[in-house]
Amino acid sequence: MNRAPPVAPSFRSASRFWWWLGFVSFGGPAGQIAIMHRELVERRRWISEQRFLHALNYCMLLPGPEAQQLATYIGWLLHGMRGALTAGGLFVLPSFFVLTLLSWIYMAYGHLPAVAAVLYGVKPAVTAIVAFAAWRIGSRALRNAPMRAIAVAAFLAIFALRLPFPLIILGAAVIGFAGSRIKPAWFSQGGAHAAAQRDYGPALIDDDTPPPVHARFGTWRFARVVAAGLALWVLALGALWWSFDGGSLPLRMGGFFTGAALLTFGGAYAVLPYVYQAAVAHYGWLTAPQMIDGLALGETTPGPLIMIVTFVGFAGGWTRGVAGIASPLAAGALCAGVATFFTFLPSFLFILAGGPLVEATHGEIKFTAPLSAITAAVVGVVLNLAVFFAWHVLWPHGFGGGFEWPAAMIGLAALIALIHFRAGIMPLIGACALAGLAVRWLAT
Repeated sequence: MNRAPPVAPSFRSASRFWWWLGFVSFGGPAGQIAIMHRELVERRRWISEQRFLHALNYCMLLPGPEAQQLATYIGWLLHGMRGALTAGGLFVLPSFFVLTLLSWIYMAYGHLPAVAAVLYGVKPAVTAIVAFAAWRIGSRALRNAPMRAIAVAAFLAIFALRLPFPLIILGAAVIGFAGSRIKPAWFSQGGAHAAAQRDYGPALIDDDTPPPVHARFGTWRFARVVAAGLALWVLALGALWWSFDGGSLPLRMGGFFTGAALLTFGGAYAVLPYVYQAAVAHYGWLTAPQMIDGLALGETTPGPLIMIVTFVGFAGGWTRGVAGIASPLAAGALCAGVATFFTFLPSFLFILAGGPLVEATHGEIKFTAPLSAITAAVVGVVLNLAVFFAWHVLWPHGFGGGFEWPAAMIGLAALIALIHFRAGIMPLIGACALAGLAVRWLAT
């Protein structure tokens, strides 16, 4: 064990690390958190394991991508507001540029036979990934019969009754709040990552290191940060309204993705049903097969999975167009930027304004019980998403158009690989893409 005191990173050296992290953050939230733990706790010792887990548990309570918020949080502890903006921003930027490029290639050349063959194999893999996400969240969240009942009710509400996603989340929160008073044991939860801790030596931000001045709660500081965040949001919407018009596509996307960002309890898979309901069924920005393809592209790029909003924005701008912009590429890139900006803006506000306040209430049942119920409901809506994907992949022309047995076999093999062999997302998608090429080659 290294007992030498760690060297405090300069803002420049920390920025280089966050930039590197943005390019290597594959593997979803679990993989991204594992990379940060290895680099920040074990290797560099910028933060102790106890403080790292404390920050992670806080981020798990918030809506939004927990890995990106964790990077924002640690950057905030190290260098204040500029550290938070740098860490959180660089966590997202590489993925934004890569996914915008892939979105353009998909929209412009996705009809080519070779690309269609690859997507034939990737789509059932994505279906398996979503089903696996429902299983993984459920194994952690559905600890008792009431939680399982909430999940079943949420599935029936969205599948059979077609209730909007926000209403389901609100109902689950009300049930959790009431349950915390009636039967708190049903809704209690341990730490999100309360694993056994190890000692890696002294850390820069150690277990007993006092919070820096900028991390202590103050009423006026809280009010200033909230006011600045709201002002930035209003100015961004105002700029879109002034540049285009009150009913323009970018302005509608700005409002919609702000709401989506506030409903992402349970991770990116939780918000996908909401994005689907609005972007596919209500607004018609893209089709159901395009949504599945976009999720596949999001799985193959670094950064948080919620970056699929970049693809949704690009596809909407490309297909619907923006008044005053003749180029589909320019319209798509603009809408991709709008979707990304308004999705991640609340995450920064939660960390910068709410960090000290929420940390003071962490672990209290009246705050955690609604989140436990919401997580249980998320299992139901994610399972509905898996059913929706399976329907479009296995019966692409409706139930009367024949069953896609090759796609079913690819999807089943992918699900087995995820559950029993713990296959990585990137190798799995690559293998399924090759399987799709082989199926189309044998069919010709």
